[in-house]
Amino acid sequence: MSPSVGVVIPTRGHRPRQLRAAVRAALAQDYPGPVEIVVVVDGDDPTPVAEEVADLLAGRAMAIRGTTPPERGVRVLGNRLTPGLPGTRNTGIAALGTDLVAFCDDDDQWLPGKLSAQVAALSAEPGAEFASCAIEVEYGSRRVPRRAGTRRVTHRHLVRSRMAMVHSSTFLFRRGELWVDESAPGGQNEDWDLALRAAGRCPIVHVDRPLVRVRWGGSAYATRWADRIAGLEWMLARHPELTRDPRGAARVYGQLAFHHAALGHRREAGRWAWRAFTSRHGEPRVPLALAVALGLVSARAVLSRLHHHGHGI
Repeated sequence: MSPSVGVVIPTRGHRPRQLRAAVRAALAQDYPGPVEIVVVVDGDDPTPVAEEVADLLAGRAMAIRGTTPPERGVRVLGNRLTPGLPGTRNTGIAALGTDLVAFCDDDDQWLPGKLSAQVAALSAEPGAEFASCAIEVEYGSRRVPRRAGTRRVTHRHLVRSRMAMVHSSTFLFRRGELWVDESAPGGQNEDWDLALRAAGRCPIVHVDRPLVRVRWGGSAYATRWADRIAGLEWMLARHPELTRDPRGAARVYGQLAFHHAALGHRREAGRWAWRAFTSRHGEPRVPLALAVALGLVSARAVLSRLHHHGHGI
């Protein structure tokens, strides 16, 4: 028997086209077991989203008439917990009764074979609780694959690097083992925190094939500078091991320098840039942060260039 999978898709309801694509891709997975999809609406009346999903399901029923589709169900709920992304995800987890839980952001899209490959990898690893996969970053007309180069993502990996391919839309884990921390400020870094906690229990099983298309550029998360600063400070307080690895520490300090520079906080940007440099002399975020702090280039221009190549700050 294939384990049942519950899919949590958080949304604010303002990206109906992308949401429909995310739900459609989850419904179209070739996974042989039961799949239940929960779309959780944060901050708004869920009725318009429910109507969108109902239209999608009606169209799908017409398309598959005469066939026997795998067991699939879609529900639309309002966020019943803390407002924001973490509470929205936890509302979805709490509403499910499945063996496994998977996440997919409303602007991302699972590619064919995603669920089957991850469940098989998880089942093949005794004691494994959590799985991820490589991604395909879409920015404008470009698509860039991001692979990890490993089949096991350890806690040490995630301390040294955020590992963009260990993305929330790739997460698949055993229900009841882990919950999202709702104290994450502005919902920032809740996915990194969850992955770190998961890897601390048992290495993450990773399918190193791009099985999720992650769309960058359509979210304001990347440029909410104050929230990003608060999120990194929250991570440093929760995970002091981040400061013990020179490369990992330099990366976080460099990000803090860049975000302060984007806000025009030159003194703070310089302070964090120095800390990044002393942790690792070759930290590439140091010159970027200083260039933004000195007004030589805008933070948005730097991000746009990095996103074009499938990377972030």
